[in-house]
Amino acid sequence: MKAKLTVFLCLVAVVGASVCSAWAEQPSLYKRLGGYDAIAAVSDDFIARLAADPQLGRFFKGHNSESLKQIRQHIVDFLCQATGGPCAYHGRDMKTAHTGLGITEEDWNTMVKLLNATLDKFKVPDKERNDVQAAVAGLKADIVGK
Repeated sequence: MKAKLTVFLCLVAVVGASVCSAWAEQPSLYKRLGGYDAIAAVSDDFIARLAADPQLGRFFKGHNSESLKQIRQHIVDFLCQATGGPCAYHGRDMKTAHTGLGITEEDWNTMVKLLNATLDKFKVPDKERNDVQAAVAGLKADIVGK
């Protein structure tokens, strides 16, 4: 019985090591998306869509060019870090950054449509698209006001 348990544990260890090794070899979402330049290009397109949107553009009104550059850099750094890239996001947490903005469920749904339009433009593959959408969906409770 002890010998069977030892063989079983060794088999689990070997299979587990193989699975872990395979997972470790998969590139990060950051790399699968194309790295920093691709994330920056997607961010620029997405921000332009948000700012031009009749409903969401209100969140960009009143900012000077420096402030808009800072917002853009925060978004790029956040996405870079969140997807496993080498960037460090130094902005406020999502809840603090969006508190008081009055972002509604309708605003959120419009943002998701615009994000999908950007992902379409850059022909982001389904797997990466789903990963990005899942990451964004996880932020909803901190962004949409109550």
